[in-house]
Order: sequence, then structure tokens, then C-alpha cells
Amino acid sequence: MTLRYYAAAQAAAGVGEEPLEAPDGATLGDALEAALAVVRVPAGGAGTPTTAPALADVLRRCSFLVNEVAAKDRSRGLADGDVVDVLPPFAGG
Repeated sequence: MTLRYYAAAQAAAGVGEEPLEAPDGATLGDALEAALAVVRVPAGGAGTPTTAPALADVLRRCSFLVNEVAAKDRSRGLADGDVVDVLPPFAGG
């Protein structure tokens, strides 16, 4: 599956998108946990201070699309090849 990050989520993840391996029966929640388990290095390299919020903090406030359809339930099942868009609140919302 692929996770695509936007705005603050992209800043926190340090990438615009990343592939994730998910076992059969994985859920949206499992995919988000897998994203949090990825070791992330700040854009300036290890030891470089960053002002980006922690990904875990951003994910708590995000909305998600799975294959361009809103997914509000983190127990929603995912399949190989699914695309998950991670959308933080926009315009203060």
C-alpha cells in the first residue's frame, strides 16, 4: 500500500509518500502504526533540529482517504495496492 502525506503530515513524515508493507487483514489503524514505526531522519540529517511536529501528533488530528473515499473508521480493512491519503486539518480546521 502507499501512504501519501499532505501539508503538516508531509512535514512531520519528511516525505510526500511512502510504500508500506501490510499483512493480510491489515486495517487503516495498522497502516498508521506501521507509519509511526518508520525511523525518520530530519531533512537536514541526523541530529539536525526540526520544527516539524511529531508524526504521531499530526496523525491524531488527520482525516484519511482510502482510494479517494473518506475513511473515518480506523478499523477499516485495507488491501494490497490501496492508497491512503493523510490529510491534516486545513485552514485552522
